[in-house]
Amino acid sequence: MQPVLSLNGITKFYGKIQALNNVSFDVPEGSVFGILGPNGSGKTTMLGIVMDVLKPTSGSFEFFGKPATSILRKDIGTLLETPNFYHYLSGERNLAIAAEIKGKGRENIPAALEKVNLTERRTSKFSTYSLGMKQRLAIASALLGNPTVLVFDEPTNGLDPVGIAEIRELIKRLAGEGKTIIMASHMLDEVEKVCTHVAIMKRGKLLASGPVDEILVNEDIVEISANNLSQLELVASGLPGYTTIKKQSNCIHALYPSGTADLEAINRHCFNSGVALNHLLLKKKSLEAKFFELTNN
Repeated sequence: MQPVLSLNGITKFYGKIQALNNVSFDVPEGSVFGILGPNGSGKTTMLGIVMDVLKPTSGSFEFFGKPATSILRKDIGTLLETPNFYHYLSGERNLAIAAEIKGKGRENIPAALEKVNLTERRTSKFSTYSLGMKQRLAIASALLGNPTVLVFDEPTNGLDPVGIAEIRELIKRLAGEGKTIIMASHMLDEVEKVCTHVAIMKRGKLLASGPVDEILVNEDIVEISANNLSQLELVASGLPGYTTIKKQSNCIHALYPSGTADLEAINRHCFNSGVALNHLLLKKKSLEAKFFELTNN
């Protein structure tokens, strides 16, 4: 299946500062693709390049296998910055102005308001909206023209927990309609809960990309120790099923895919190999630990 978006070696310099360093990945059709990283990792710069707000220093990108054009970009709904609506006008009137600027989408206004759950407040002034409602109106504006691809930069930024939950549910609903959603976020929890795929960024570099359940996988950590740590390390290398063995100062960590570590089998293997364990403990590696490890190594 043709990727919706393909980035090929995107590099961006601001003077001597390198904001993006040779970034390449594909966004599958129908995915909710999260670009995840701490502030300053290059997420917003990348979205700006994709939407032609910025020019890359080098590299290229394609939408649906074709070089991006202004006509093609008009079929992409975007929310890249704080929405710029007229405070003294209603939500409905603000969308009508947005449709006029885009040159299309006026007929989509009722459906867009319904999707973001603002039909009952369509005649209320924008100034009376909560932060969550303002963000939902901005998403409604992005939906004008019924685009198949949506690009959001930090869509829950600055919202309270209720507003965050509303936007997350809205993104899930839009994805359920078959739309491809590309969203930047610095919140691991957000990506874990709404995204199907992720690209993890740090200081302009791509650290990892792929399905969320592969990149941000939970792991079992089995902590084992014995009087002779060197001998235990040799014996532990013969354990079946582990992904990584790490020697710590006073123990050894064997990492397994989540839910696969068999403590009884580990204990038996060590004992049959001539090593009596004096410590055997199962720990779970959280997504937070995985993210921290990726972005801080």
